[in-house]
Amino acid sequence: MLQEVVAAVLAAGAAGLVYLGAAARVVKQYERGVVFRLGRLHGEVRRPGFTMIVPAVDRMRKVNMQIVTMPVPAQEGITRDNVTVRVDAVVYFKVVDPGAAVVNVEDYRFAVSQMAQTSLRSIIGKSELDDLLSNREKLNQGLELMIDSPAVEWGVTIDRVEIKDVSLPDTMKRSMARQAEADRERRARLINADAEYQASKKLAQAAHQMADTPSALQLRLLQTVMAVAAEKNSTLVLPIPVELLRFLERGREEDRPPPAEDTTVDKTERAMEDLRRAVEQ
Repeated sequence: MLQEVVAAVLAAGAAGLVYLGAAARVVKQYERGVVFRLGRLHGEVRRPGFTMIVPAVDRMRKVNMQIVTMPVPAQEGITRDNVTVRVDAVVYFKVVDPGAAVVNVEDYRFAVSQMAQTSLRSIIGKSELDDLLSNREKLNQGLELMIDSPAVEWGVTIDRVEIKDVSLPDTMKRSMARQAEADRERRARLINADAEYQASKKLAQAAHQMADTPSALQLRLLQTVMAVAAEKNSTLVLPIPVELLRFLERGREEDRPPPAEDTTVDKTERAMEDLRRAVEQ
């Protein structure tokens, strides 16, 4: 009799252990448990830690609550200014309502991926090439809004969307390189022309100042000679100022005697005049 009681106790204990093993569940810190009882959503979402369900009646599905990093495959499209580009992006999202993520959509990861690809192609068609290259922050916000609107019903929120790379055709790359080179050349010429203009104004002011003070030109000449001589050259070139040559030319003109009168020419002219008068008479 005692053996039968002991056997019954052991059997009950084993059955209890089996039931406990089948009913016990552990939910991790980054997970939430959604329980279905006979196919219907039952109770609240199970929090992290140890929890129990009814074996063969309840089924629990764990949902990851971490932020998911999902790369969006490169999408090829034509921009509004008729340029063919390939754009890829990355989407950061997380589940905020585990019940809706399990019940409202079959696979929320696949749904978010397809919505991201569709939205990315739509953004490419609505944008110009310059916006894709330089105004990505605004495009990221627009892309995030387009994906987040339907994702709310799936219990998912979009944390952020980033456009990673924009691939251009080789011909477009060469055209952009030529455009950038031409723009830099234009700016270099403008800067050079502005420098020449400013230098000419300063030189004109210096010329007026030296014209008022002739000794300044002599001092500038001496400074130039000193700068040339400082290089230890064997040949020294000494420029002669133009004013000095003009001064010497004026001195020669003043020393030159006035031209003498040519009496022979005057006598010839008087003889010709007498002859003309005789012919007329």
